[in-house]
Amino acid sequence: MTFIESIRRTVGRGAKTVEPDAEPTVTAVPAASQTAPGPAVDIAPTDPLFAYLQAAPGVVDAERLELESAALAELRAGGVKVIVPLVTQGELIGALYLGPRLSDQDYSTDDRKLLSTLAAQAAPAIRVAQLVREQAVEIQARERLEQEMRVATLIQQQFLPRELPQLHDWQVAAYYGPARAVGGDFYDFIPLPDGRIGIVVGDVTDKGVPAALIMARTQSVLRGEAPRLQSPAKVLERANEILLPEMPARMFVTCLYMILEPETGRVVYANAGHNLPYVRTADEVIELRATGMPLGLLPGMDYPEHEAVLAPGQSVLLYSDGLVEAHDPAGDMFGFPRLKELMAVERPGSDLIDHLLDELHGFVGRGWDQEDDITLVALQRTGGREVALADHDPEHAGERVLLKVSLPGAAGNERLAMDRVAEAIEPLGLEPARFERLKTAVSEAAMNAIEYGSQNDPAIPVEIEAVVVDDDLVVRISDQGLGGPMGEAEEPDIDKKLAGEQKPRGWGLFLIKHMVDAMEVTTHGTGQTVSLILHLKGVDDGSQSVQG
Repeated sequence: MTFIESIRRTVGRGAKTVEPDAEPTVTAVPAASQTAPGPAVDIAPTDPLFAYLQAAPGVVDAERLELESAALAELRAGGVKVIVPLVTQGELIGALYLGPRLSDQDYSTDDRKLLSTLAAQAAPAIRVAQLVREQAVEIQARERLEQEMRVATLIQQQFLPRELPQLHDWQVAAYYGPARAVGGDFYDFIPLPDGRIGIVVGDVTDKGVPAALIMARTQSVLRGEAPRLQSPAKVLERANEILLPEMPARMFVTCLYMILEPETGRVVYANAGHNLPYVRTADEVIELRATGMPLGLLPGMDYPEHEAVLAPGQSVLLYSDGLVEAHDPAGDMFGFPRLKELMAVERPGSDLIDHLLDELHGFVGRGWDQEDDITLVALQRTGGREVALADHDPEHAGERVLLKVSLPGAAGNERLAMDRVAEAIEPLGLEPARFERLKTAVSEAAMNAIEYGSQNDPAIPVEIEAVVVDDDLVVRISDQGLGGPMGEAEEPDIDKKLAGEQKPRGWGLFLIKHMVDAMEVTTHGTGQTVSLILHLKGVDDGSQSVQG
């Protein structure tokens, strides 16, 4: 009595290999229970036995076959005597391996005819079963992918801003258009102290749930660090260090982080490998140049910080590469020059975005398969006073600006002024005692400016500026002068104070003057500026003391 042993083999169309879970298994139960299980041999499409069986007219005698085949040698070693190819429509989809008959007699002609008939009937049925199984696997994989895309889309939508900031004298607009294969684009508006706004546009490499999760993590890190660190460069540096150990292989984040002072139009920004923003001025369209490595690639990265001022009527556009890298049916790319040209015409933020999208759709044509997410953030300054950067002011030529900020003239903001200056000058490495004395001087000067210059009115700002001029650190505190001009720093005399010959207050200027190396008071219109000067070289840090 013969038996048919279990078989498993790789099935191929040409050179294609089906995964093991999709391989066919042809099984027949042995007639005798004492029969040992037969060999499970994979025949690679490149093995000579594969081509031979595919072309064989019927049952193949394994012992008489002369081929240099690893699979054939393995079958012989397993006791296989004959091989019955399973062929349908000229394709080998499997084989039956038979060992010796229990009677030890050879397979007869009738046996071979029966096996050939069995193979001819079984092969189509097995192929149908294979196709059904492959289709089921494909449907399962497609459903899993679609579910991942739904999850990724949900993650992205949850982390996009629900509303845009409402800024006086500004129009803000944003657009996010996901591709069908969800990527990792994101944008955000982060409220900061003093009415400033942090603006973020970023892009995570890769697609699907992993990219969406990294996008969410990056956005959370930026939101957590931005209010604490204040500086765009420091925020990106910190985000890079946090994300580096968490970043999956072959994935990183490009990101541009910009802080806007709505009142002055000043923007401070740093870039981690993202597209450069475009600014439309009255005469031209320029790039806000800034460079830096993407987040999550290398440790210890520095991100140079830059400043610019948006004058009334000017616009800035932040965007992801889904716009400029879109292709038309001929394969041409939308490109940066085209975007720069479209920016040249003055349009409010929302109109600019609508115009760019109209031009994009006209460029790519009908039936466009969007390749990547598209993110656009546009801001236009519609009003307000114009402020020039100190770097571009002839009066302050040669200065290196460390800080330039406008604070509301509200009581208590002297502490904020002190903290902002301390943070900006920390990299200079001042001796601790001089550092603390300067902080005290800044706090006193800011308090005077708020109390006398702004009359404690939050709507009347106090300007704080820290610059390095040659070998000097200069901190300027400017007010609107509503309380009149500041007098000279009067030598304190307790007896005169008690006798009413000196004002109850007035020791502040004296204290400030003796906390720094020099103090200058200048007027500008009705306002005035107190300049606090520390020499950075040639000073005995331990020699200065407060006189009282």
